[in-house]
Amino acid sequence: QVQLVESGGTLVQAGGSLRLSCAASGSTFSRYLMGWFRQAPGKEREFVAAISYSGTSTYYIDSVKGRFTISRDNAENTVYLQMNSLKPEDTAVYYCAAKRSGSYFREYEYWGQGTQVTVSS
Repeated sequence: QVQLVESGGTLVQAGGSLRLSCAASGSTFSRYLMGWFRQAPGKEREFVAAISYSGTSTYYIDSVKGRFTISRDNAENTVYLQMNSLKPEDTAVYYCAAKRSGSYFREYEYWGQGTQVTVSS
Protein backbone atom coordinates (compact mmCIF):
# COMPACT_ATOMS: atom_id res chain seq x y z
CA GLN A 1 0.00 0.00 0.00
CA VAL A 2 1.08 3.58 -0.62
CA GLN A 3 0.13 6.83 1.07
CA LEU A 4 -0.02 10.06 -0.93
CA VAL A 5 0.14 13.67 0.26
CA GLU A 6 -0.29 16.60 -2.12
CA SER A 7 1.05 20.09 -1.57
CA GLY A 8 1.59 23.34 -3.45
CA GLY A 9 -1.95 24.47 -4.17
CA THR A 10 -2.70 28.15 -3.69
CA LEU A 11 -4.34 31.23 -5.20
CA VAL A 12 -2.66 32.35 -8.42
CA GLN A 13 -3.50 34.91 -11.11
CA ALA A 14 -4.48 33.87 -14.62
CA GLY A 15 -1.39 33.41 -16.76
CA GLY A 16 0.72 32.46 -13.77
CA SER A 17 2.48 29.23 -12.88
CA LEU A 18 2.32 26.76 -10.04
CA ARG A 19 3.98 23.45 -9.21
CA LEU A 20 2.12 20.77 -7.28
CA SER A 21 3.96 18.01 -5.45
CA CYS A 22 2.81 14.59 -4.31
CA ALA A 23 4.93 12.76 -1.76
CA ALA A 24 4.52 8.98 -1.56
CA SER A 25 5.38 6.64 1.28
CA GLY A 26 4.70 3.09 2.43
CA SER A 27 5.69 1.13 -0.69
CA THR A 28 8.09 1.08 -3.65
CA PHE A 29 7.24 4.23 -5.57
CA SER A 30 8.72 3.13 -8.91
CA ARG A 31 6.27 0.20 -9.08
CA TYR A 32 3.28 2.55 -9.43
CA LEU A 33 1.79 4.39 -12.34
CA MET A 34 1.02 7.92 -11.16
CA GLY A 35 -1.68 10.33 -12.18
CA TRP A 36 -3.18 13.73 -11.42
CA PHE A 37 -6.92 14.34 -11.37
CA ARG A 38 -8.97 17.41 -10.57
CA GLN A 39 -12.49 18.22 -9.45
CA ALA A 40 -14.16 21.61 -9.77
CA PRO A 41 -17.21 22.52 -7.65
CA GLY A 42 -20.35 20.87 -9.00
CA LYS A 43 -18.44 18.82 -11.58
CA GLU A 44 -17.18 15.27 -11.83
CA ARG A 45 -13.58 14.38 -11.15
CA GLU A 46 -11.57 14.38 -14.38
CA PHE A 47 -8.25 12.95 -15.48
CA VAL A 48 -5.50 15.53 -16.00
CA ALA A 49 -2.16 13.75 -16.53
CA ALA A 50 -0.36 10.46 -15.96
CA ILE A 51 3.19 9.13 -16.06
CA SER A 52 4.75 5.71 -16.55
CA TYR A 53 6.83 3.81 -14.00
CA SER A 54 10.16 5.26 -15.13
CA GLY A 55 8.83 8.62 -16.24
CA THR A 56 9.60 8.10 -19.92
CA SER A 57 5.96 8.26 -21.07
CA THR A 58 3.40 10.90 -20.19
CA TYR A 59 -0.27 11.47 -21.03
CA TYR A 60 -2.47 14.55 -20.80
CA ILE A 61 -6.03 15.66 -21.26
CA ASP A 62 -6.28 17.88 -24.34
CA SER A 63 -7.13 21.04 -22.42
CA VAL A 64 -3.79 21.07 -20.58
CA LYS A 65 -1.42 19.89 -23.33
CA GLY A 66 1.39 22.37 -23.81
CA ARG A 67 0.68 24.04 -20.47
CA PHE A 68 1.07 21.29 -17.86
CA THR A 69 3.98 18.89 -17.37
CA ILE A 70 3.91 15.80 -15.18
CA SER A 71 7.21 14.42 -13.91
CA ARG A 72 8.49 12.09 -11.23
CA ASP A 73 11.60 11.65 -9.13
CA ASN A 74 11.70 8.02 -8.04
CA ALA A 75 14.71 8.62 -5.80
CA GLU A 76 12.63 11.15 -3.83
CA ASN A 77 9.31 9.25 -4.08
CA THR A 78 7.64 12.32 -5.51
CA VAL A 79 5.50 13.17 -8.53
CA TYR A 80 5.05 16.75 -9.73
CA LEU A 81 2.61 18.70 -11.84
CA GLN A 82 4.08 21.87 -13.31
CA MET A 83 1.24 24.15 -14.39
CA ASN A 84 1.95 27.13 -16.64
CA SER A 85 -0.33 29.66 -18.34
CA LEU A 86 -3.04 28.95 -15.81
CA LYS A 87 -6.64 29.75 -16.66
CA PRO A 88 -9.66 30.31 -14.39
CA GLU A 89 -11.12 27.03 -15.67
CA ASP A 90 -8.15 25.23 -14.09
CA THR A 91 -9.58 26.07 -10.67
CA ALA A 92 -10.21 22.80 -8.83
CA VAL A 93 -9.07 20.49 -6.09
CA TYR A 94 -6.15 18.53 -7.53
CA TYR A 95 -5.62 14.92 -6.46
CA CYS A 96 -2.60 12.68 -6.79
CA ALA A 97 -3.34 9.02 -7.53
CA ALA A 98 -1.40 5.75 -7.86
CA LYS A 99 -2.00 2.29 -9.30
CA ARG A 100 0.10 -0.79 -9.88
CA SER A 101 -1.01 -1.51 -13.44
CA GLY A 102 -3.76 -0.97 -15.98
CA SER A 103 -5.17 2.05 -17.77
CA TYR A 104 -3.40 5.37 -17.28
CA PHE A 105 -6.75 7.15 -17.38
CA ARG A 106 -9.02 5.42 -14.85
CA GLU A 107 -9.45 3.03 -11.91
CA TYR A 108 -6.63 4.27 -9.72
CA GLU A 109 -6.21 2.43 -6.42
CA TYR A 110 -4.75 5.02 -4.05
CA TRP A 111 -5.56 8.69 -3.59
CA GLY A 112 -4.26 11.71 -1.75
CA GLN A 113 -6.48 14.18 0.10
CA GLY A 114 -6.19 16.90 -2.53
CA THR A 115 -4.84 20.43 -2.74
CA GLN A 116 -6.85 23.49 -3.78
CA VAL A 117 -5.78 25.49 -6.83
CA THR A 118 -7.64 28.74 -7.43
CA VAL A 119 -6.92 30.81 -10.54
CA SER A 120 -8.23 34.37 -10.47
CA SER A 121 -9.05 36.35 -13.61
